[in-house]
Amino acid sequence: MYPATINNNTFYAPHHVVSLLHGAVFFCALIYYHGHLILCIITMFAHILSITKPFNKVVNEMEAILRILPHHMQVVVSEIVQRRWTSLEEIRLRLYQPIELVFQENSEWIESITFQEADSIYVLNQLSEHSLYRMEEELQEGYITIQGGHRVGLAGKVTIKSSTQIQLQRIAFYNIRIAKQIIDVAQPLIPYLTANDQYRNTLIIGPPKTGKTTFIRDLARIISTGNDHVKAQKVGIIDERSEIAASIEGIPQHDVGRRTDVMDACPKVAGMMMMVRSMSPEVLVIDEIGKVADVQAIMEATLSGVTMICTIHGYSLETILKRPSMQVLLDNKVFTRIITLSSNNNRYIHVDMLDEGGTEIMSHLVVKQ
Repeated sequence: MYPATINNNTFYAPHHVVSLLHGAVFFCALIYYHGHLILCIITMFAHILSITKPFNKVVNEMEAILRILPHHMQVVVSEIVQRRWTSLEEIRLRLYQPIELVFQENSEWIESITFQEADSIYVLNQLSEHSLYRMEEELQEGYITIQGGHRVGLAGKVTIKSSTQIQLQRIAFYNIRIAKQIIDVAQPLIPYLTANDQYRNTLIIGPPKTGKTTFIRDLARIISTGNDHVKAQKVGIIDERSEIAASIEGIPQHDVGRRTDVMDACPKVAGMMMMVRSMSPEVLVIDEIGKVADVQAIMEATLSGVTMICTIHGYSLETILKRPSMQVLLDNKVFTRIITLSSNNNRYIHVDMLDEGGTEIMSHLVVKQ
């Protein structure tokens, strides 16, 4: 591994990247002696761009995460993680406790650092950009989404403001969940989600860390790009927490497809109606539905002929059936495809697909990347 510097921290470039760069330079020297300097330079830069693009993407993701940590924590986390950034899933910070790094295979503790109150204040200021008022609504939800679509879960002392509203007053626990885009993870599902050159209304059910957002992000990309089963369609994403497209200043940072329009940082209900009226999508993609207002907006959108692809927190179809807010959608069999996601270990996600009657259509195993 070879070092590179990010915010004065050291990151290690893979050997194959450096080897290819060395090879490109050597190739350039050889061609130079034959008088083809311009061709050599073009070739060399083409090599450099092609082999460093994935590396640069990882670097950008690291910067988005590291920037919210105090400098002394950035240095230590970078040194410990090094080449394992792609397998890092969470960074957990707990007041007066060591830092916990959660990888796909195991967890590791940074015993040399204890998370202090000053560190907590720094992290909170970075998340809020020094204005807690800016994220008051997100604090009520218990998490904040940062650049790159990474979600920071929050916990601590809660104040009950009303029967329907609570507020975090003293935040003592942070869970930085690292978002990853996995291209083509949803491709095996496509043949079962189509009928008569159209997509079916689909509900994806799963507990945290089973890839619900990852799957709908890839479905949006595939649907808007087109495939062997259905031609490309116009897709609208209502990205209330900026997790699906990970937009910055309204521009998606994840690949969500060429015919996809994104309503970023917009409440789901208002966003659905705005998108239908303004952008005439053929497919709407919505993350984490469940409220009565969400259900009413979905019913209205489907009556206008728009296909819905949604996710919801839950462990099985049975648990969703017990939620009163979902009864209207399930009783009317609005979703003709229901996908459940589960994970019994750190390496695989189990995907089961059911029809509207609960009959299993397919089962699939996905390796976590």
